[in-house]
Parts: sequence; structure tokens; C-alpha cells
Amino acid sequence: MSLLVVGLSHRSAPVSVLERASLAAEARTKLLQDTLAAEPATEATVLSTCNRIELYADVDKFHAGVAELSTLLAQHSGVGLDELTPYLYVHYEDRAVHHLFSVACGLDSMVVGEGQILGQIKDALALGQELHTAGRLLNDLFQQALRVGKRAHSETGIDRAGQSLVTFGLEQLADGAEVPEWAAGKRALVIGAGSMSSLAAATLARAGVEEIVVANRTVSRADRLVEILGQAGVPTVRAVEMAGVQDELARADVVVSCTGATGLVLTAEAVAAALGVDFATAGHAPEAPAAAAPDSLDQHAAWVENGSATAAAQDRAVRRVPVRPAVTGPARLYLLDLAMPRDIDGAAHRVAGVRLVDIESLAEASADAPMAADVDQVRTIVADEVAAFGAAQRAAHITPTVVALRTMAADVVAGEIARLDGRLPDLDVKQRAEITQTVRRVVDKLLHAPTVRVKQLASEPGGAGYADALRELFDLDPQTVAAVSRADLNDPNRGRS
Repeated sequence: MSLLVVGLSHRSAPVSVLERASLAAEARTKLLQDTLAAEPATEATVLSTCNRIELYADVDKFHAGVAELSTLLAQHSGVGLDELTPYLYVHYEDRAVHHLFSVACGLDSMVVGEGQILGQIKDALALGQELHTAGRLLNDLFQQALRVGKRAHSETGIDRAGQSLVTFGLEQLADGAEVPEWAAGKRALVIGAGSMSSLAAATLARAGVEEIVVANRTVSRADRLVEILGQAGVPTVRAVEMAGVQDELARADVVVSCTGATGLVLTAEAVAAALGVDFATAGHAPEAPAAAAPDSLDQHAAWVENGSATAAAQDRAVRRVPVRPAVTGPARLYLLDLAMPRDIDGAAHRVAGVRLVDIESLAEASADAPMAADVDQVRTIVADEVAAFGAAQRAAHITPTVVALRTMAADVVAGEIARLDGRLPDLDVKQRAEITQTVRRVVDKLLHAPTVRVKQLASEPGGAGYADALRELFDLDPQTVAAVSRADLNDPNRGRS
């Protein structure tokens, strides 16, 4: 096993870099295709969320793999390699397994213990399977990561340590008040109809908002979400086209936005206008220079909207300004931006009466969040599962050699029985069957203990050399061993649940 992961996350890079490095759906596909086309990777998949971008690959050479994967991430993210490199981390073999299992359990999330990452890991595996870039190693790894994550959530109280970004974001907006108390009677505008926006709408509905308006570029998606919310008992819920966002903004108390747009969905000027404030003349212009809007990341969502943003949207600037809420106490308009890159202009927090929370401010707030005692129990589960996965992979590595050995033994038995038929042609069917069975039992008994023991030894750390020793001792044909490996790898049922 030569598992390598190269990536960056909220722990290693500022949100501004993550925002620029985000990968659109097409970029993820091209990245995986190019990774397999280049040496030394033999399989690959990418885990891309609002706060991490990680490229997993099975590589032949470590140093060459790190260099190649880093270069490909830079090329497809649009961030120069020299600028990206200081924020990249590298994990190899068991450390890479440990990292993914920790991610799956929510230990590496911005909000410790959140469970949404499991869906994102599942999506990463599905993409690798769809593109045929995920082979035996990554199929086994990601399937096991999903099981480890589910085990952590079912066997421990890690859920008490964290929550979804939506819930955490609403708590930040509520600024110390209970979310249901804060949300009661408010009118909410949800922009986007993907999985994160749907979660936000459902959370707001449970919190007791009076009205929810869903705006989405594809109105049919908004209609489906509205239908679900209506069944959940929201007093007033309706869908609007994106063109109606500005009008709804003027009516809303709370706005949650999470789309795959490449440019800003809400500018600071639009927010000011909704509150009846002239942003330009009020002296709120941002101090930081404008930067080109980065490529989009269809984070968290199980859907990807078709089409591309307009040239005007692509030319919008993302203002690099502090994003901590500028108001204390009740605000007139609460904004929660869960998109990466951001949907809402960071300068909107300077508009009087606006409280803005986005990915960057959530990262700052979560840094001080207390960790539950259950985290230690989850870490133990991760350590145990990493050891079990490594043992299983090492044992699986020797299986083709054992199969090839037994195939060779079966061929020897068949050859000797054929020779016996030539020398003793008068044997009846019963006698021949009894002799054949006896020879097979002798061979099976001779091979049983060595093959069982070699599998046990191979599953231990440093046991990879036993397969080579077995091939050398029995003079096994390398092509036969390779053929067994290929047959196992091409099994259409392998790695799928």
C-alpha cells in the first residue's frame, strides 16, 4: 500500500486561500483524470468541501507523488504552486489512513463532531467510482472510513461535541440567545436549494421562523424544497426566482445563502439598499483592494447546477475585509453565508444594522469551542481502525500469492493423476476418485499451516516481505500472481455497498 494524501484545510490555510483554491465540479473531474494520466499515481479521488481540498492517490514513489499531486492541485485550483505550497500538508500510508478516518469522525472538522462530512466522503468515493479512478485501495479505504465515522457517532457521544455548520452559524447569529427564541416570528430567505441550503431551511423551520422563502436559479429545485417544508408545518413557505432576491431581501430578517455561484450573490450595496441605506455615500467603502472572484465550489451539495455564471457575476469582486459582526445586540438583518467561495460580500458587515457570519468568522468562533470528553474515545476508535485496516491491507497483499501457490499445487496434482492414468489404465472410477482425493488431502494438509501462518505474519507491521519470500521459495510465476491480482481488482462488486 502506498497511500498518499496532499491537501489543505481550515487548519492549514486561511479561508481566503481556501476560497480561491476551491474546485468546481468540472475541475474535480479534470483533476482526477489528469492525476491518473500522470505518473506515479495509479488511482485517485478528491475530497472537496467548504473547508478542505484533499487529493488521495495510490502512488509508486513518495517524493515524485508529492511533487506531482501538489502541482496538479495548483494547476486545477488556479492558485500558484509557490503560493499554495506553504499551506499544503502531506500524509503517507498509515498516517494518511489515520487522517481520513479522523476526518470521517468529525475530529478534523471546523465544528468538531459534525456528521455532514460523511456525506461528502461518500460523494468523493462515488466520483472516483464513476470516473473509474478509484481502484481497490481507495474503494476499501473510503468504504472503511464511512464505517468508522458511523461507528464513532453510534458508539460515542461525539455528536454532543459538535453540530452542523448551519446550527453553529445560527447560534453565532443569535449571539448568545437560544436559537428558537431568536428565530421565533422571523422571516427567512434561503438562497440555494442544495443539501446545505435544505439543511438550513429545515433547521430554521424547527427553530420556529414564521416564513421561509427559497430562491434558486433552478426554480423546480426550490419548488421541491418548498413542498418538503410545507409538509413539515412551516406556516408560510414559497419559492421565488433568483431575480426576486432583492425584493425578498427587503422583507427578510434572516438570510442564509449557499450556492455554487462563481461571483457574489449579494453585494454590500444590495444589502444596504434593502435596509434603505446608501452604501457608497455612507462612507462604508472597503479599505482592502478588490480581488477577482475565485472559481466556485459546489460544497456539501448533492447537486450541481447546470450552466455558467454571467460575465458580470464573474467580474464581481470579493472584498477582503474583516468579517466579524460589526453590531452588538439585535440587528435589523442577519446574514449567514455558508458558501465557498463566499456568496455575500464581506463588506456587508459594515452596513449599520447588519450581522454577518460566514465561513471565516465561523472558523474563528469554532477555534474556542470546547471539546467533549467523548473525543478521546473517538480517537481510540480511529487508532484501532487504522491498525485493523493496515492489517487487512497487508493480508490482502499476500492473498494473490497464496492463491497462485494453491493453483500451482492443484496443477501438480492434476498432472500426477494424469500420469497415474497412463501407468494404471485399469483403475475403475471409484479407485481413481479415491486416489485423487487422497493426493489432494495430502497437498491441502501440507499447505494449510504455512498459508495460514504466512497470512498472519503478513498482516503484522513489516510483513510485506512474506509474499516475496513465498514466491521465491516455491518459484511461483509472477504473471500468475499478477493475473490473480487483476481478477480481484476488476471484480465489479468490490468496494461497493
